Amino acid sequence: MKESNYRTSVFAGWLVALMLVGSVGIRPGIAEVANKNPHVEEEGHDEDGHEEHQSEDVVRLHAEAIREFGIEIGEAGPGNLAKYTRLPGEVVIDPDRLVHVVPRVSGVARGVYKRLGDQVKRGDVLAELESRELAELKSTYLVARERFGLAEKTFTREEKLWRESISSERDYLAAEQNLAEQRIEMRAAEQKLHALGFPNAYLQVLTFDEDEYFTRYELRASLQGTVIEKHIALGEVIKDDAEAFVIADLNSVWVKLTVYQKDLSSVQPGQSVRISKEDGSTVTGKISYVSPVVDEVTRTAVARLELKNENGQWRPGSFVAGLVAVEAHSVPLLIRKSALQTIEGEMVVFVETPEGFEPQKVRVGRGNEVEVEIVAGLAAGQRYVVEGAFTLKAELAKGSFGDGHNH
Repeated sequence: MKESNYRTSVFAGWLVALMLVGSVGIRPGIAEVANKNPHVEEEGHDEDGHEEHQSEDVVRLHAEAIREFGIEIGEAGPGNLAKYTRLPGEVVIDPDRLVHVVPRVSGVARGVYKRLGDQVKRGDVLAELESRELAELKSTYLVARERFGLAEKTFTREEKLWRESISSERDYLAAEQNLAEQRIEMRAAEQKLHALGFPNAYLQVLTFDEDEYFTRYELRASLQGTVIEKHIALGEVIKDDAEAFVIADLNSVWVKLTVYQKDLSSVQPGQSVRISKEDGSTVTGKISYVSPVVDEVTRTAVARLELKNENGQWRPGSFVAGLVAVEAHSVPLLIRKSALQTIEGEMVVFVETPEGFEPQKVRVGRGNEVEVEIVAGLAAGQRYVVEGAFTLKAELAKGSFGDGHNH
């Protein structure tokens, strides 16, 4: 009886051992699936046996959405990690693209056609003046022109009479002298009108009969740009030295950077500078000029660069910062700092894959204000999201809290 019980116990022990071995072989597979989706006990099914989609850490965007979100893609690779010096600066108007419109004669404003902020083209009429001074200049010219015509006829007659020995040489020389004097007076009056902007074609047809236009002076734009100042109103008396309008061509602006004495040896014309403003907008330009003298009061010099400004994003008067690379070190893998994002405490970079944009864990090394070295997690040649990574992170978070799908 005891032997039978012993055999039964041994058999039961072996049976329990086999069951334990079987369970050890099954559990690791269940753990891998759980790591992918902790809510799924069996791949493709939930607790009730219904099908459920596995969550994916991939953001899918259409081409239109990529453009809308401003997603910029770059390629990781070797580069030079620069050490930057930060210089304060200000956006200013290019003096060569700034015009102060001043009337060349005094008068009363009878028409003002442009307002502050208007876009104007070269030659556009900005305002009209009624000018007594202009009327006097035109009258002087017309009188001088008539006198010159009479003197010319007199000289022609006296020359003919003198050659035919009918008139004396004295009368001939007097007519010649009078002709020269009248020519000088007419030229002087003509040049004054030319200085006011009236061409020869206008002067040739000018007569005293132009009652309405005889006193009218048109104030015209000499530059294509934007009206940034206006100091004239309808009915106002404007003097010939008054600044009626200020027009600026803002398609191109200057940035003036303040260079401290300690940085003067590192800042040179031709250097690349990264300009940034408070809203995070950045652009890269090159230094075109560094002042050869240091201000006696501030002990600083000025570095200047020119920026394209077709969209008007760089407003004159706004403060900026310039990052000037003063030295650089070669690194095997370099990316833009704006590509880095943190997800669940891990540093990631969104890489471009056939399925979409996928966050990839990385380990960073040295860095500066603009770029960072990648020491692990990214390979040279991989395409990654340079700008717009935060938007992808937001889309990924939205998908994880929603139905698990992305756009």
